[in-house]
Amino acid sequence: MLRVLMFLVPLALSVYAFIDCISTKDADIRHMPKPLWAVLVLLFPLVGSISWIVAGKKRQPAGSSPWQGGGGRRQWVAPDDNPDFLKSLEKDDEKDGDKD
Repeated sequence: MLRVLMFLVPLALSVYAFIDCISTKDADIRHMPKPLWAVLVLLFPLVGSISWIVAGKKRQPAGSSPWQGGGGRRQWVAPDDNPDFLKSLEKDDEKDGDKD
């Protein structure tokens, strides 16, 4: 079983690194052009894969995503700090005042 893992782990790492390399935008690649990284990963599977993962791609900080711009969820605001909620309370008070 250990012999199989010694073969499968580097193979899986190489496949992951190669697919990640070819699917990464050119603007997000560091140090070398994309074709050179792909050749490095294919010719030197273990060293090339590890070097791609460590130094080849600009990484996002944890918790951030490229979709945080427009259309994303807004940050939660407590009801007593939310101006829309406070306006709705004032409208409800006015409606209740008219009924009395």
